[in-house]
Amino acid sequence: MSCTYMENIIGDRESSTSQNEPENNWRPYFSFSTDHKVIGVQYMVMSFIFFLVGGLLAMLIRAELITPQSNVVDRPLYNGLFTLHGTIMIFLWIIPFNAGISNYLVPLMIGARDIAFPLLNAISFWMIPPGGILLLSSFLLPNGTAQSGWWSYPPISLQIPPGQPINGELIWIVSLVIIGISSIMGAVNFITTIFWMRAPGMTFFRMPVFVWSVLSAQLLQLVNLPSLTGALILLLFDLNFGTQFFKPLENGDPIIYQHLFWFYSHPAVYIMALPAFGIFAEVLPAFSRNPLFGYRSLAVASLGIAVVSIFVWVHHMFTSATPSWMRILFMVTSMLVAVPTGVKAFGWTATIWKSKLHLETPMLFAMGGAAMFLLGGVTGVMLAAVPFDIHVHNTYFIVGHFHYIVFNTITMAIFAAIYFWFPKITGRMYAEGWGKLHFWLTFISANLTFFPMLPLGLQGMVRRISSYDPRYQGWNVIASLGSFLLGVSILPFIANMLGSWLYGTRAVNNPWHATGLEWTTTSPPPQDNFDEIPVVKRPPYDYGDPKYSVIESPDYHQPEH
Repeated sequence: MSCTYMENIIGDRESSTSQNEPENNWRPYFSFSTDHKVIGVQYMVMSFIFFLVGGLLAMLIRAELITPQSNVVDRPLYNGLFTLHGTIMIFLWIIPFNAGISNYLVPLMIGARDIAFPLLNAISFWMIPPGGILLLSSFLLPNGTAQSGWWSYPPISLQIPPGQPINGELIWIVSLVIIGISSIMGAVNFITTIFWMRAPGMTFFRMPVFVWSVLSAQLLQLVNLPSLTGALILLLFDLNFGTQFFKPLENGDPIIYQHLFWFYSHPAVYIMALPAFGIFAEVLPAFSRNPLFGYRSLAVASLGIAVVSIFVWVHHMFTSATPSWMRILFMVTSMLVAVPTGVKAFGWTATIWKSKLHLETPMLFAMGGAAMFLLGGVTGVMLAAVPFDIHVHNTYFIVGHFHYIVFNTITMAIFAAIYFWFPKITGRMYAEGWGKLHFWLTFISANLTFFPMLPLGLQGMVRRISSYDPRYQGWNVIASLGSFLLGVSILPFIANMLGSWLYGTRAVNNPWHATGLEWTTTSPPPQDNFDEIPVVKRPPYDYGDPKYSVIESPDYHQPEH
């Protein structure tokens, strides 16, 4: 955006008479509040702290892998770092952060005063910090933390030295059961809120795509997560109470655990990705000043992704004695999920096509994340093919593909969301220069870190190891240096967020001239969100004609296309 445009949308202090100076009152965020906005911020801040912890573990892993020899940490500790890094980034960073941003925005976007069950919402949040702290506390055990990966396959996860009933694997299981129950409770709350608390006139096809994405993701949580929770409880019984569900030497079947685990854990990728897709659908129209292309198609595609993703889990098990008929069936379903996902990618591209782009920080992160999703998605379709999947199974190609989704797409989308809704949440504007520095450092370092893993996998480098053949060192050096730069890239973000929240320029109600209901209230919103429950009479995302805009404020102007 040009300087003139930024001046218009920010305004000066004297002209913003419709809102009060935002107060930096930290007390509600350290209390047992039932306000969905406070709980949303609590989720986001807590999950970001765990993100920093998981990132430090990742840097230790990459420090080990910069040389072929295992010379930084011993192998049991490496396995523990590896296990907790994956567990934290999935169950304590992305999924809780998505719950936080959804907590904050969904009631505002649908015109509700709060979420359906405020007390249940607060309980759902306060289950997660103890679960996360319990997980990290396993580092203090004499025998160390869990060492069997974030999937915890038996029989490896059941190989505990005798006489140690309290061990890292037990702590890992209990932590994930606590976090899983919290997510199930949250899913009930979100689904109920979206179905029953929409403002008058807020039909399903007037809801923002972000709300559709949250609804689809939470339906997946509700349907699939009990499978993982049940599998973990059975694993706990095998570990500590002498049962034989998954012990192959005692007529147990570890393959059943894999089915139960992946029945949730592959849809979990879409549980994480769907809110990211919704964020792209909110940010791209706002900064291209174009209506969202194919709104209804993108909304229905969210449900399509959710439905199809329930039937793709076996592609993680093509090498696990899977019958040929099952391989073919799940190869087809795994490729089929690319169809509604491709609809979304096409809609984002068409939205910004030939538009007047305003390349502010949220737009940069959204465009960068959407672009890198193409590589993550294409490699995913490759892995759906049985012959190719068998060829690269258990190699770094899988790691590269996975991180192009969970970091280069989803975490980039999370940063886009933070910058986009930061003025609404805090009542302050962030520092644009620091935001762009954060973007370019992140974009460059993320590709340096994760792209080398694709050729490494094609060359045959096995994952989950701390030492490797010296012929793989070149790509590993690039990936490790990229990871260190990726760790550094978070510093300007932290400085920007803290400094701007405390001292940033005061924001007007709708600094981006977006069209959602959340932008019609003050920044930050009042206790009950709206002075009066809004009546919705207009379609979403229509930037083509000012009369359709949700925003009706004196400072509104329609940029030329």
